[in-house]
Amino acid sequence: MSQNTPSEHTDVAREPEDLSRLFLRRVNAGDVDGLVALYESDAVLATPDGGEVRGEAGIRAFYAALVASAPRFAPGEQHPALRVGDLALTSTRLPGGAGATAEVARQQPDGTWRWILDRPNVL
Repeated sequence: MSQNTPSEHTDVAREPEDLSRLFLRRVNAGDVDGLVALYESDAVLATPDGGEVRGEAGIRAFYAALVASAPRFAPGEQHPALRVGDLALTSTRLPGGAGATAEVARQQPDGTWRWILDRPNVL
């Protein structure tokens, strides 16, 4: 989907580990709306320059700029989520030793999962 096309997301994260799979599919498709849908409305996303963006508008602007260059992301080695109650720590080792991700997801009232904190590269 293009970033200008409203997306319908019938494929949702039923488990916290699903978020990474959905992220890869949506970022490689340039689906900005789909990427934003992976986050809670007040989520915080760390940026490569050491800053952060907050909320839907900030996350949308960040991903719109990212997908404008049509990047291709490859899957990494995903670790099983660590869970406590309705929170889960997700992480993925990036391909080629390029670092790792760390995210906190929260289970939603409908049973699905969304990220509330995202650090795309912890190294």
